[in-house]
Amino acid sequence: MSQSLNQILFDQLDSIVLIDSHSHINPHSPTSTSLADLLGYHYYTELAHSSGMPKHLIEEPGISPREKVGRLFEYLGNIDNTVQWSWFVELSQKLFGFQGDEINKSNWETVYDLADSKMAQPDWESQVLAKSKVEKVFLTNDFDDPLEGFDSKRYVPCLRTDDLVFHLAQPKVRERLHSASGQTIRTLSDLKQAIDVLFIRFKERGARACAISLPPWFAPKAYPDQSHVAQVALDDLVQFGNDASETHKRTMAEWVFWKIAELAEAYKLPFDLMIGVNRRVYPTGVFQGQDLYDSRVSLIQYAELFNAFPNLPFPISVLASVTNQELVDYAWIFPNVLTHGHWWYSNTPNYIRHDLRGRMEAIPRNKQLGYYSDAYKLEFIHPKFRMYKQLLADVLAEDFCLGHGWSEEKAIALGRQILRGNVENVFEC
Repeated sequence: MSQSLNQILFDQLDSIVLIDSHSHINPHSPTSTSLADLLGYHYYTELAHSSGMPKHLIEEPGISPREKVGRLFEYLGNIDNTVQWSWFVELSQKLFGFQGDEINKSNWETVYDLADSKMAQPDWESQVLAKSKVEKVFLTNDFDDPLEGFDSKRYVPCLRTDDLVFHLAQPKVRERLHSASGQTIRTLSDLKQAIDVLFIRFKERGARACAISLPPWFAPKAYPDQSHVAQVALDDLVQFGNDASETHKRTMAEWVFWKIAELAEAYKLPFDLMIGVNRRVYPTGVFQGQDLYDSRVSLIQYAELFNAFPNLPFPISVLASVTNQELVDYAWIFPNVLTHGHWWYSNTPNYIRHDLRGRMEAIPRNKQLGYYSDAYKLEFIHPKFRMYKQLLADVLAEDFCLGHGWSEEKAIALGRQILRGNVENVFEC
């Protein structure tokens, strides 16, 4: 039997060695040490909790990894219909050598032992990267991360700025900033100098981007460097910390964000914006299973920013298809707005397929950064990227080869550009 066009394209795309442009990998411990590390990923704990598993059974202090996995399997049968479960089964087969098609209460210990054996191998990290066909992985680094003790050519630093923008009122954050920059924060000039020191250090250590996740209420706003309004707000934060007024906290968030954009442009670091997450919607949920998207967000809130920094690339991720159309429109018009991956709640085949089609038929091909893993452990890169590559192959086959008469070679070239070429160009890898 001859291969289908979809499969031919997939096989070609699957041979591409990739750059993962956003993850939460810890470069000092990039792979899992047990199956509990994998099933402790928030997708599984939040879905198990959603299906009826009490939170205390998941997060009880002191339980062993094997005990935690055994408890989870009392509920994980409820999620075997989900794409998240298919990721776990696939990585168990491809990475651990599991031979079956189902993992359940009756056989999970077999998978647990297979995983233990593989993870104990001294070259496990290299094995996972090779099987995943990934060359570089972008990190999410706290602003005071020393950025030492790892290969920054393999694990690429990225300056995460959420704490600087939204948590500067916390004394511990200002203490961390003082320690990282050597700068005592009293004036706006002090604060700008401190952030500048961070950018210099990250740039020297090989950083290729800075990034932030943004709540739906936030709208960037420009202030003069020596704004009286902003200085009053900073004085309030320094004096009263968390008890400072919400108005002043918001003013400082706007001021700091804008300075970060200025420095990102100056140091030529694309500014990744992940827009629309509402934190702690479900405060009694499991760890990392409390946040949700909010459809009240609009990219019009960022129009002033996009207009003010025409030479700064903004790779943008959104949480929902309802926002994806707006993102497509902004990337259609603004040269500095790029689509970036399929983030979080949009990272399921139905939404990826819909959103990918909308992007591919409307946005210049050099502005689409196809996918990133968002993974906390390397093992998840393999099934997540394979899912995306299959969907990309399907769209190329159905919409471009069959729909527009493209040759296989032309379709593969577009897929290669979306998967890797644009990442290399935008982040100068």
